[in-house]
Amino acid sequence: MSRPERRRAALVVLAAVAALGGACRQDMHDQPRIEPLQGNRFFADGSGARPLPAHAVARGHLRDDVALYGGTHPDGSLLTQPPMPVTRELLVRGRERYDIFCAPCHGRLGEGTGMVVRRGYKQPSSYHVDRLRQVPLGYFFFVMSNGFGVMPSYAPQIPAEDRWAIAAYIRALQLSQHFEAERLSTEQRSRLDAPAGAQPAAAAH
Repeated sequence: MSRPERRRAALVVLAAVAALGGACRQDMHDQPRIEPLQGNRFFADGSGARPLPAHAVARGHLRDDVALYGGTHPDGSLLTQPPMPVTRELLVRGRERYDIFCAPCHGRLGEGTGMVVRRGYKQPSSYHVDRLRQVPLGYFFFVMSNGFGVMPSYAPQIPAEDRWAIAAYIRALQLSQHFEAERLSTEQRSRLDAPAGAQPAAAAH
């Protein structure tokens, strides 16, 4: 191949590369779009940011389980039991969350004398009064979710499952202070009556 022919071949290759490069771009990296909070004359209000459609729900936030998220039966009455099995794991989780979020006001035993109250915050009612011992369990879930009196809603801080765990633990606290000793077995009664730190005879080695 002569020198002029090589030059023509090189020019053809360069022209092809240039044509292909221009065809691939087509300004796809800079398509027309509306930037956040940018105005737009297409809409009557002049705003490019459009309001959400009515009744729109973010993915994963439908919360159509009325019992879990509302604490009620379909007829609106409060649940008397959590919408999940009451297990040891649930109560342990409830105690952990209670000690973090509730004990500062309500106290570790639910008597309403937590450290925040001792520093001047309004004292809440004891969980051991007859009124609160008789309310359905869903009442505690409802109060945690919506607030009551000076107590704010804890729904943003505590997931629904943990609110139920706390409610179950509150009921366990109530039972611990009002359980009838006659319902205990002989071994359980001996453990209850044993002096603090003593080892019951049935369990001694």
